[in-house]
Amino acid sequence: MFSQGLGLFLAVAAAFLLCPVTPGQQGEPSTPVVVQPGAPGQPSKGLPPNTHAALPPLAKADVEFMQGMIMHHQQAVEMTAWIPTHTDNKQLQTLGARISRSQGEEIQFMRRWLAERGQPLSMPMNDMPGMDKSHHHAMMMPGMLTPEQMDALNQARGAEFDRLFLSGMIQHHGGALTMVKELFNSPGSGQDAEIFDFVTDVDTGQRAEIKIMQGMLETMSSEEKK
Repeated sequence: MFSQGLGLFLAVAAAFLLCPVTPGQQGEPSTPVVVQPGAPGQPSKGLPPNTHAALPPLAKADVEFMQGMIMHHQQAVEMTAWIPTHTDNKQLQTLGARISRSQGEEIQFMRRWLAERGQPLSMPMNDMPGMDKSHHHAMMMPGMLTPEQMDALNQARGAEFDRLFLSGMIQHHGGALTMVKELFNSPGSGQDAEIFDFVTDVDTGQRAEIKIMQGMLETMSSEEKK
């Protein structure tokens, strides 16, 4: 037994001595390596350790999209805040919580994106679409509910609220898809990696929610006909 244990000890010791030791293991500071990926078919290249990432140039359409979408999302969050007191529909309550959570998180992202680039969180009044020179008309982004629609939604209860909420949010989401399309149709916009990923997620998520809400409206109509 002793000879077997000694043999095992010697084998482990030999393996340890033959194992190469990296500079980091010897306590020497390692130098960070900055690698710039090459274009398709081209090799990557190393950059100096003091290389710092720089934000891509700003596109006016990107900034205006983020500013407008913040306001757009805020209305959706306001609509969902009425659900707990206006309806007992559990399915709608679940959907509303999902919309409120996702759009609230996206508002925080958009605010951070603008702040990091030194941009205001909202458009100047004279740049807002739908705003006349006297500033008497409220700004309306595509798909946003009018004050009259919002008042009607707030006054409704039960099944009437459910119907107005679903039809209104479908309209609202459709406006967001229009804003995404307009952004990508603007020359030089949507090139920033962060905004490209964000806008793509908005488009995908809101298309999926539109289908869910259309299905809920169809179910409600079918049940009313019975």
